[in-house]
Amino acid sequence: MKTLKYDEIGYWSEVKLDIIKDYVAAYTTVMAGQKKARFQYIYIDAFAGAGQHVSKRTGEFVPGSPVNALNIPQPFLEYHFIDINDLKVAGLEAASREHKNVFLYNGDFNKIILDDVFPRARYEDYKRAICNLDPYGLHLDWSIIKKAGEMKSVEIFLNFPIMDINMNVLKHDKEKVDDEQVSRMNRFWGDESWRQFGYAESLQGNMFGETEYEKVTNEQFEQAFRKRLKEVAGFNFVPEPMPMRNSNNAVVYYLYFATQSVTGEKIIKDIFKKHAQRQDA
Repeated sequence: MKTLKYDEIGYWSEVKLDIIKDYVAAYTTVMAGQKKARFQYIYIDAFAGAGQHVSKRTGEFVPGSPVNALNIPQPFLEYHFIDINDLKVAGLEAASREHKNVFLYNGDFNKIILDDVFPRARYEDYKRAICNLDPYGLHLDWSIIKKAGEMKSVEIFLNFPIMDINMNVLKHDKEKVDDEQVSRMNRFWGDESWRQFGYAESLQGNMFGETEYEKVTNEQFEQAFRKRLKEVAGFNFVPEPMPMRNSNNAVVYYLYFATQSVTGEKIIKDIFKKHAQRQDA
């Protein structure tokens, strides 16, 4: 019989959870304070997990983003938690059974969000949503990001898995990237334009005078994706993402926030600034 094994998370994953918790609390406070507005707001977690994790630092349980969202003072109208692991969904069910407004999904989040969840957050229905997109790697379909931007009612947190990209896609020798990895990147980015942003023409060339290309820096590539979130997905505000690191201080992913709201941008900038100072902890 299979038993649930809780994910172990590092220091920076705990920081990310605190960032999202702080923003969700601020968001619902602002929304609840708009007495004349008819907005109703929902919370979506596409990689919800089991509701809690185990800290690598302390060995203690750490509440996951779904549980943090459930425990804020100003509740959401609905909570939508998705995970492909049936044991984790069962854990979520146990963690949320006292809440009648929780919807649990076991399956492919790409299909579930587009077919079942986003239709409940339509702008014209005076609905608004926060969607946490927290893939472990290049598992996300660009169509979800694009749809969220088009809807004008959905804000997103998004992990940009730069370590996965560097290891499997943006190799120094472009010829060594296999077709499966290219397909994963195309799906996440939305097309093959990542190639033009991932490599830059070398200033030196080679000994035969032929043009050569070299891999861009992490910062250059994440800026290209930030621009894509604004110009292609259609989000009005995409602040500088926050780098999330591992125990060796290497950037594992960038945490993006994208919104149509200038207020949301201001709030997350303050939160990013506060938690970035924890790098010296």
